[in-house]
Amino acid sequence: MRALFPGSFDPVTRGHQDVLRRAAVLFDEVVVCVMFNSEKSGRFPVPERLDRLRAAAAGLGNVTVDSHTGGLLVDYCRRAGIDVVIRGVRGVRDLGYEVPMARMNHELAGVETFFIAADPDLAHISSTLVTAVGQQNRVY
Repeated sequence: MRALFPGSFDPVTRGHQDVLRRAAVLFDEVVVCVMFNSEKSGRFPVPERLDRLRAAAAGLGNVTVDSHTGGLLVDYCRRAGIDVVIRGVRGVRDLGYEVPMARMNHELAGVETFFIAADPDLAHISSTLVTAVGQQNRVY
C-alpha cells in the first residue's frame, strides 16, 4: 500500500523525520511531498526543502520525495494512485485542524487519513519554532 506524507516541510524537523521513519515501517511505499499551503509564507525555496527531505529519507528504501504546489492534495493522490494520507499530530490542537481536512479528503476522493501521534520527546517541535531558533544562530 502506498501512502502520501504531505506538508510544507519549511523546514524539515526531527518530528517530521520521526513520522516519516515510522510511516516507512508501516507502508510499502511512502511518498513525502512538499505541498503549497496558502496559510504559510515559505521561508525556504521548494528545491531546498526537497533536498532536506531527501537527506531525512536517507536509508529508507521505500520512501520517495516529490512536490505538488498547484491544486489540492486529493488531486495529487488521484494522479499518483494513492489512497492514504499520513499526518503527524502533536496533540488535540493538531487534531482539531487535521480532522476536518481528513473528512473532506475522504468526501472528495475516498482518501483515508492515517494519524501518527508524535513522539512525546519531539511533540513540542514545530517548523515555526525551529526557524525562530535558527534565526538566533542556534541549532535545534
